[in-house]
Amino acid sequence: MSAFLLFSLLSLNFFSTPSSSTRNPNFPVSSEIRLACKSTRFPRPCRASLSRSSLPPNPTSLDFIRSALSDTYDKLKKGQSMVKTILDTSRGDLNRTTAATNCVNILYYSDYRIRSTNDSLARGKIKDARAWMSAALGYHFGCWSALKYVNTTKLIGKTMSFLDALTKHTSNALSMMVAYDNYGKDMAEWVDVTVSKDGRGGNYKSVQEAVNAAPDNPESRRRFVIYIKEGVYEETVRVPFEKRNVVFLGDGMGKTIITGSLNVKMHGISTFNTATVGILADGFMARGLTIRNTAGPDVHQAVAFRSDSDLSVVENCEFLASMFQDCEILVAPRQLNPEKGANNAIAALGRTDPAQSTGLVFQNCLINGTDEYMRYYHSNPKLHKNYLGRPWKEFSRIVFINCVMEDLIHPDGWMPWDGDFALKTLFFGEFGNTGPGSVVSKRVAWSSQIPSQHLHTYSVQNFIQGDQWIPSSS
Repeated sequence: MSAFLLFSLLSLNFFSTPSSSTRNPNFPVSSEIRLACKSTRFPRPCRASLSRSSLPPNPTSLDFIRSALSDTYDKLKKGQSMVKTILDTSRGDLNRTTAATNCVNILYYSDYRIRSTNDSLARGKIKDARAWMSAALGYHFGCWSALKYVNTTKLIGKTMSFLDALTKHTSNALSMMVAYDNYGKDMAEWVDVTVSKDGRGGNYKSVQEAVNAAPDNPESRRRFVIYIKEGVYEETVRVPFEKRNVVFLGDGMGKTIITGSLNVKMHGISTFNTATVGILADGFMARGLTIRNTAGPDVHQAVAFRSDSDLSVVENCEFLASMFQDCEILVAPRQLNPEKGANNAIAALGRTDPAQSTGLVFQNCLINGTDEYMRYYHSNPKLHKNYLGRPWKEFSRIVFINCVMEDLIHPDGWMPWDGDFALKTLFFGEFGNTGPGSVVSKRVAWSSQIPSQHLHTYSVQNFIQGDQWIPSSS
């Protein structure tokens, strides 16, 4: 009994900092609140929520996160009460009773996860906090979805509207945690401008407009963070040399999509010009988006992403059409006549001098095909040939380390480009790969197996000096 009583007392005081009883509905929205809410998907309810909370003087970024978390928890308790009322009034309606019962249980799980989130924040475990809050967000949407199928009363409709608002507040709290994890405690680093396809809740409607707004040649190392909301952005994006330290932050692969179709068969277009997204500025970073070029193989070269950026990081992004670590590479079928097959190379590198420190390293990656492509592949493997890479310039250097290679990779492993061009000067290496496509017994004679004592050459620390400039949160 004493343990239960202690837990109850903790329940009452766990989220006591921004007490609802001390909120002032007319409290003005400060510049700090506006800055904190820039990182969220729903800035308007974020600003309203934070402006009503009793934040301390000179609040820190964690104070804003705790306040958003507290507001989410307060709303969760009200949501639990509303769902309990639905359950109590649903006798005789089996479907409604089932949905309400599921909702009661789901929101109980959410209650537990939000408490875990609060505990993780207190212990400085921001990634754990993100994990628990992500679960809570899923629970809130799950409850809303359960009620959607039994929405036959005003109470259920009202509860669904409330749960929709709860989901937005949960999302906002989670977004702040993500920003804190990625960019640190300085909220000015979180988001500078927002791009929204429909113009709602954003500063710009196109990615290029946001890039143009970035300062030229910043003296500091401060990043200019562009949050690109979910949507398909049909445009060609260029980050010029003077726009250093630009960051693209999307809503996730397959959600935030930048797409184009430039190709070398167009008049006046070279391979260099075909890139949907082209980066010249140093310090470019991107996370959580898809970049694609939809031109297809019949028009020859068509680049999705081209980067000449030093000190650049690309994380959790998808390129449809450099150090690649912990990524998933999927071969997709050609758009026109996919049944005819094609010879595909995952990588090609234009290294023209052995003194150049350039190269492509693929580490801990999965190499496979999309479900659609694999159906074509298994119907006739001789028509659909896939290789790890091919030379582009004389001293091309590409390595695959500890990757999983599925059966679509040709036993040769590597593809020549123009007779014996570059075969004596390139370096194509492999080490520790697994899967049916990793068998090295039939590899071409001009490929190499990397000795274990040479692996350090291709490490993040040595190959790109990543330990000196990649943010620790990434």
